[in-house]
Amino acid sequence: MSHTPHELAEEFPNQIQALHALKLTDVHFNRLADEYHELNREIHRIETDVEPTSDHILEEKKKLRLGLKDQIAVMLNKAQPE
Repeated sequence: MSHTPHELAEEFPNQIQALHALKLTDVHFNRLADEYHELNREIHRIETDVEPTSDHILEEKKKLRLGLKDQIAVMLNKAQPE
């Protein structure tokens, strides 16, 4: 299996424990993480020509992924102890 870039653990390496905890305890966070994961895999398939599509669609999907990542980052930052 090939490496899929932009996995959440790779994007937030210092917050792995918070990622895991929120996935177990926060339904909304879990849904966002699942959505991010599915979209990230789809983008990877497009970028590796497994699922070719137009550049416009790829860019739109990347924007959606970035929006999800931003939402996840906000939730992770709120969950971090001061």
